[in-house]
Amino acid sequence: MTALEPVPRRLLRDKAYDALVEAIVSGELPPGQKLHDGELAEKLGLSRAPVRQALARLAGERLVVSKPQSYTRVAPVVAEEIRDALAVVQAMHALAVRTAVPHLAEEHLARMRAANAAFVAALDAEDPAAAVAADDALHAVPIEVCGNEALAETVRRYTPLLRRLERRRFSSAAARASAARHDALIDACAAGDTEAAVALSGEIWGGLDAEEAAGAPDAR
Repeated sequence: MTALEPVPRRLLRDKAYDALVEAIVSGELPPGQKLHDGELAEKLGLSRAPVRQALARLAGERLVVSKPQSYTRVAPVVAEEIRDALAVVQAMHALAVRTAVPHLAEEHLARMRAANAAFVAALDAEDPAAAVAADDALHAVPIEVCGNEALAETVRRYTPLLRRLERRRFSSAAARASAARHDALIDACAAGDTEAAVALSGEIWGGLDAEEAAGAPDAR
């Protein structure tokens, strides 16, 4: 089964976007791969319009590079760009945790625990896509509770650049360390220990390695 299969007719732009992100992150569409909206539309069972809309969004997120009337390609993995995005995302998550900890209720902690259980189950099943989704669900809780929409929008803007990085990590044995850090983060949040929770958030996001993902200082 591949990511580029026909998708349901509802929310076609979002479905096309999700399928293309998965194909890029998984390597089915590797860096430098030329993208033709007609071919992609045929594989996805869609018209060209939602595919073009999805490609435009991906270009804005720098997962795709495009030159009008010339080409559209999967973007290369560039360590410098990833380092910049990672620094921003790491700082935003730390701020979310710092703001949220005093306001986390048991229902929020329960959601975080459930998300980490799903994360571990995804690792056991060797399903990195599910692991990424579970990781998102866990970290979404402090972002939601902190209530800072500018922060949330910044995370949404820059997280796509980190997807290939996350996918690689969650496909390796190193992902087990992420699960343990998640548990420690939840424990610190439950104890109301803001400083420990912020430090653990930094460790979690600092565990991603931009250089490893790129395979070189600059993989252009």
